[in-house]
Amino acid sequence: MTQAAVGDPGERVPGRWWTVRLDAVGRGSTAVRVTCSRPACAEQRLASTADGRAAAVAHLKAHLRAVPVPRAEAYCACRAESCRTHLPDTTGRPARAEPWRCGGPVVLAVVTDREGRWWQAMECCSRCAAATPGAKTVGTSRTPAPRTAERPSSAATGVGAPRFSDHQAPVPTGVGAPQFSDHQPPAGTTAPAPTPRSVPARRRPRQGRIAQRVVPHDLLPDTLRDELTELGDLFRAYQRREQPDLAILADLQERKARAFTTWAAVTGDDDLREEARRAEQAAATIRSQHQQRTGGVTYGDGPAVTRLLTVPTQWEHARSVLAHVADHAPLPGPEARLLVLMLTLRTAYTGTGNLVGQDVNALGLTDPRDLVEKLTGCGWLSLPGTVDDLLASRPENPTPITVPSLVPPEDGTGPFTFGRKMRPKLSGWAQRVVTDKKLRKTKATAGTRLLALTLATRADASGRLGPDGQGVPLDTLTPRTPADPDELRHLIDRLTTADWLTDPTLTDTHLTGRLTERVLPLTCPLLQDPAPRSGSEPDE
Repeated sequence: MTQAAVGDPGERVPGRWWTVRLDAVGRGSTAVRVTCSRPACAEQRLASTADGRAAAVAHLKAHLRAVPVPRAEAYCACRAESCRTHLPDTTGRPARAEPWRCGGPVVLAVVTDREGRWWQAMECCSRCAAATPGAKTVGTSRTPAPRTAERPSSAATGVGAPRFSDHQAPVPTGVGAPQFSDHQPPAGTTAPAPTPRSVPARRRPRQGRIAQRVVPHDLLPDTLRDELTELGDLFRAYQRREQPDLAILADLQERKARAFTTWAAVTGDDDLREEARRAEQAAATIRSQHQQRTGGVTYGDGPAVTRLLTVPTQWEHARSVLAHVADHAPLPGPEARLLVLMLTLRTAYTGTGNLVGQDVNALGLTDPRDLVEKLTGCGWLSLPGTVDDLLASRPENPTPITVPSLVPPEDGTGPFTFGRKMRPKLSGWAQRVVTDKKLRKTKATAGTRLLALTLATRADASGRLGPDGQGVPLDTLTPRTPADPDELRHLIDRLTTADWLTDPTLTDTHLTGRLTERVLPLTCPLLQDPAPRSGSEPDE
């Protein structure tokens, strides 16, 4: 504990002052050390910053519990430490009209660094505590400081109003004379202090801040003011979290939208109404992002949907493979397109992969042998043996295949940006779609299965086709599912029969409808455009 120095031995007792610090142990380490300015306190070393802060706060609280109430005769510790309040200003700014005077009862004040790196406790007068930014009073002296007089005066023996100056203190003799904690009582002039009456202090409601706005202390109703103040505190607390939680943030934005709507109705401020609208949009966007990141959305009153591909990057990679196959298929027709798609997913990363006969036979192709021979004949596919060997191969002895156009060049750049671990996830997803149980029971054609794959990547999180349920444009659908309008209508009917699609409507420009609830786990939802943000987050 550091004692503030004083000038003369006869002056009052110096105020106590001590500091608890939190510092890093060294570079490249997350460990921290906690030190105290009191020599008797040993240094502590903790594994993380959070543990260090908790230990520092606990250490400071232990000091505060051990210290009795502040001493009424203590001198302001902050003055001896040369704080800016007591020293004259040398920065060129206009000086105060009158010199600073300490006053009020002696208190125990705690000051904390904003970044949580140090904590200080000191004995000082209540005026100095009030003038110190961020200081909190944790204790007050039981009796006021004794009345003092630096220069006795025989003229001050009656009941009258004493005069004050920078270098001369009054000699009060009447009841209720003011007391100052920065004046030293000369020997023999101390008078017994009267017992002060307890007068309840009038305090304004705490002023809150939210979204770079100050909440007026006289805002009515009180419930609205309290809600806005609490929301501001909750937003700032969220910013201090080590890990984000989009579900919590979406709830806060929804509460903010409701509170600002009420605030706008009370004050008639259009800016507040616009802020409420932005908060509502932000809440919807954040909640959608949370659903996309977790791979689950709520469908009606049912449970959340858990998707086979869980994150937006996987959904975008699936769409990129479908687009690549639509632009680079070596043979025309839906059967060739479906087989090329499945082989591309098997060999996408290195241009090579393994295949068994069941992988080809399960696609519902009319003549798989002839189609594989055409792919090998045009040079798109390379096999180590014959087509019959491939179709007869089993999982314990798969056939290695090569797609030369997918083999990465020397610089390592290929048509796809995903890595080795992503490829089997995409291939497994496509295999699950095309071998869906009801598609197999209805003996769906290759065109029907290809359309199912395409629509699975062209719906929103709730299953509605197209962005915001506006439908899939035919100029986007036709290149991925080669079929004329009559054939496309037949394929749509087959998907409806297989409980894949509901309420389909085919126009000259769009296909609208909704994927059924049972196939939502196989979908890759379209991402929504983010709504405009309602100001910078740190100012919430």
